Amino acid sequence: MNILLDLFLAFAKIGLFTFGGGYAMIALIENVCVEKKKWITHDDMMNVTVIAESTPGPIAINCATFVGYGQKGLPGAVTATFGMVFPSFCIIFVISRYLDHFLEITWVSHAFQGIKCAVGILILDAAIKMISKMQKDTMTRIIMLCSFAAMLIIDIFALHISSIVLMLAAAAVSLAVFLMREKIVNGGAEK
Repeated sequence: MNILLDLFLAFAKIGLFTFGGGYAMIALIENVCVEKKKWITHDDMMNVTVIAESTPGPIAINCATFVGYGQKGLPGAVTATFGMVFPSFCIIFVISRYLDHFLEITWVSHAFQGIKCAVGILILDAAIKMISKMQKDTMTRIIMLCSFAAMLIIDIFALHISSIVLMLAAAAVSLAVFLMREKIVNGGAEK
């Protein structure tokens, strides 16, 4: 099968059948791109997720763009991105065009309440997979626990901290850990 068509269909399927945004799509993107198609590795998926989260735009679209670019360059990036966006665009277009009071329909509002639960499970599944595949050294675990504690404290106390500040702080901590490790490795090699 033509790789461009394969990219379009794979990401169109993900875009069509996933509710809840990029975090909910991560598990499906990993399933298709890593396990079924083997377009990227698990490590690539973790890196893509981190990079896609810190760059402008939705995570799922950034992931699709990365995978498409890796498979077929710029045409692959455009095709995969279009495949991810097209189903959602069509659905929202139809809803906005023909159903003025879409969420007031009883069965639709009940369906969306059920979808909220499923989205939470998809996000939890993606998080568990990523945690299980990350490095298992002490420093990584400490950083993960501190990040979790910081997020919990920010949420519980409803602190208004800019996400940019959090990302810069995380980058600073990671850079400091990297530099310390390099110094230890290089210091040990010099002796």
